[in-house]
Amino acid sequence: MAELNLGKGLTAGKVASNVQKKLTRAQEKVLQKLGKADETKDVAFEEGVINFTKQYAEGSKLQRDLRAYLEAVKAMHESSKNMQACLADMYEPDWYGKNELESVVEDCDVLWTDYHQKLVDHALISMDTYLGQFPDIKARIAKRDRKLVDYDSARHNYAATHKTKKKDGGIKITKPSSLLERATPGWAQGILSAHNVAQSSLSRSQAEEELERAQKVFEEINIDLQEELPSLWNSRVGFYVSTFQSLAGFEEKFHKEMSRLDQDLYDILENLEQTDTTRKTGNRGASLSGANRSAKEPSNHTLRPGGPPPIPKSPSKLKPALPPPPKVTPSKEMKTENIINLFDAAATPDISVTSPTEPANWDSWDESAAAAAATPEEAAAEETPAVAAESTEAASEPAEMPPGFLFKVQVMHDYAANDTDELEMKAGDVVLVIPFENLEEQDEGWLMGIKHDDWQQNKENATKGVFPENFTQRL
Repeated sequence: MAELNLGKGLTAGKVASNVQKKLTRAQEKVLQKLGKADETKDVAFEEGVINFTKQYAEGSKLQRDLRAYLEAVKAMHESSKNMQACLADMYEPDWYGKNELESVVEDCDVLWTDYHQKLVDHALISMDTYLGQFPDIKARIAKRDRKLVDYDSARHNYAATHKTKKKDGGIKITKPSSLLERATPGWAQGILSAHNVAQSSLSRSQAEEELERAQKVFEEINIDLQEELPSLWNSRVGFYVSTFQSLAGFEEKFHKEMSRLDQDLYDILENLEQTDTTRKTGNRGASLSGANRSAKEPSNHTLRPGGPPPIPKSPSKLKPALPPPPKVTPSKEMKTENIINLFDAAATPDISVTSPTEPANWDSWDESAAAAAATPEEAAAEETPAVAAESTEAASEPAEMPPGFLFKVQVMHDYAANDTDELEMKAGDVVLVIPFENLEEQDEGWLMGIKHDDWQQNKENATKGVFPENFTQRL
């Protein structure tokens, strides 16, 4: 009778054999768990399997993160490409550096593409190759576990067969139980005993062959894995080093090249700003504030508590300048102690006394007598205006100031110079305001000045520069 073929190389006999193996393994595992059968243990191999599982998990995580990184690089490339393409579209043909800008945009796109491709070739493909060996080894570990169960089962079967032989001590002929056996004549009992002995010998021989075959298959797989697992575990160091060195090297080179292109783009835009003919010459206020307001447009220049005011405009342009305070001149109503202070040694004027050799003048004698007859208060009141005038004149005499000095201002907020002709200022500095050499160069809201400390130290060599008026307060 032909053997049933189930397709794809499977036959009924092979299927039955596989089913029998599974049943035998399941029975052996149950006996091992119940403690009725011993299990072969290999501590070194089990540690290798633990390391293999850990290494496989770490490699799989690294592969996922690397793919996510490549997706991020691709998305960043697309975003950068769109943004620079937008700049190229807005860049008018007659602007400075139109061709250079398009070249920079194209080079950036090529650089991003090259960077992504190198990461794929030298990192992702290497990562996939590294992880490609794990599934095969994992399958072989599982097969080794199955063959170990077969080996233990064959070993236990062989031990049970020999144990039965020693226990019996010989072949015993059992009493026939069936009617046919009962009817067998005495001379046929010897033939039946010989048959039973042959069956027992055959079972022991099959158990021994099965044990040898199971042991051979198990040891072949076990020896290979005992060599591969430690080697695979040690290979992770070199793989991690090469992978992350490649990533770091490509990223470093990419950022260097991208930095150079960014500098070129910055220089192009800076030259465009300098060659912009629509801006007024020297209009620093508009360039610093980002908006060029009309003179008729109302503005709010109230100083905000959170920071300095906007630079272009000046509060003094929006409200009339206050006149300087009047000079204090003592009057007749001054208190006595104030009048006495006016006659200190420093403020007392020189009084010329008539020499005795001069001829006496009766008219002047009459004036002197009248003055002597006057009360001290009246005399003080008459001489006070002259003394006060001389004292005020001495106090109001200005110290040496730069040519064309107009007035002083005090800095209220720090100001960092944005150009070589601007004045660096700190809050609290006093600045001496001087006129512009060319009035056409003066911008609205800006003044020319010299720091007071710098003028005192360097005089004509002091640095002068322009500064925003609304950062200061007039003294």
